[in-house]
Formats: sequence, C-alpha cells, structure tokens
Amino acid sequence: AKAAADSARGIKYSTLVTAMARNGTEFGIQVSGLEGEWFTAPAPSVDGLYLPGFGEKDAGFDTGDSAITETVGWGGFVLAGAPAILSFVGGTPEEAIEYSRSMRKITTKTSPDYLIPALGFEGTAVGIDIRKVVKTNITPIIDTAMIHKEPGYSIIGAGLVHPPIECFVLSLKRFAEKYS
Repeated sequence: AKAAADSARGIKYSTLVTAMARNGTEFGIQVSGLEGEWFTAPAPSVDGLYLPGFGEKDAGFDTGDSAITETVGWGGFVLAGAPAILSFVGGTPEEAIEYSRSMRKITTKTSPDYLIPALGFEGTAVGIDIRKVVKTNITPIIDTAMIHKEPGYSIIGAGLVHPPIECFVLSLKRFAEKYS
C-alpha cells in the first residue's frame, strides 16, 4: 500500500492524499502537491468492540500505520466486501455498504482491479481528494485495532475511526497558499 501511495507523491497541483498515519497523540496526512509537509490534529478515539475484560476506560487514542491501506482504497474503504469483519469492529452489513459508498464522495476514481460484489462488482474508491473531503465534510473511514493506554498489553479490541477534518482543512488552506 505504501509503495502505491508513494507513486502519487510530489505531483504539482495535486490534492490527492498520499499518507495517513497516527501515533496515539496526533493524526496526520500528507498531500501530493505539498510534498514533505504533515497536517496534523489530535488523534481521535476509536469506536468499536472491546475484548473481554477491557472497556472504553482502558483505550488509548488512535494509533498505528495501517491507515496507509485506506489511503490507497483498501481497509475501511472496502467494508462492503468484507462484512464478516463487522463482528470484530462493530456495525451492520448495511452500514458497511454505506461506508464503502460514501468513500466515493471523497475520491477521484474507482479501481478497475478491486471489485466489490455487494456493490454490483463496482470498484473500490481510490484517490482521496482533500477538496472533496472539505466540501462534503466526509472523512475517510478506517478500520483499526484498539490499544491499551498503558504499555504491556496487546490489542484490546477493534473498531472504526475517522481522521479529524482539521487535517484536511489545514492542508487545503496550505494548498491555496502555495498555488494561489
């Protein structure tokens, strides 16, 4: 996924997201036409299901590098193609279909290679565009593991999370500054 996202880096005037990452404190994105700059906001909490013995009071904020899969149209973007994962992250098959459909509102294309049977074999949404995210106020859906706020534990659950809209707003403002 990272190699695919990197192929879109550094394209002048491009508003495509080339990276999404989080560290438990901040969530950040990078944009093709703004090579090397990170746009960050506080990391959100994950909404999901906990393993036995754990609960919301135990959870740390969103963290990890797996959001690179959503950056290229996999992960949470294809929930309609993997309804069984909802038993682990929470939600319904109908919600999974809506998540996958809503990602088309913030992307530039659909993949000719990654097809979702539940959507009539239409391709997955690819190419997150910061302009579309800000215009629609729809942020990417990410499926993720939940970690404990204290060290020494493995995952304590899994769920769904959205990046803060502020990352996209900040990047679009910077884009306007650079290219105006």
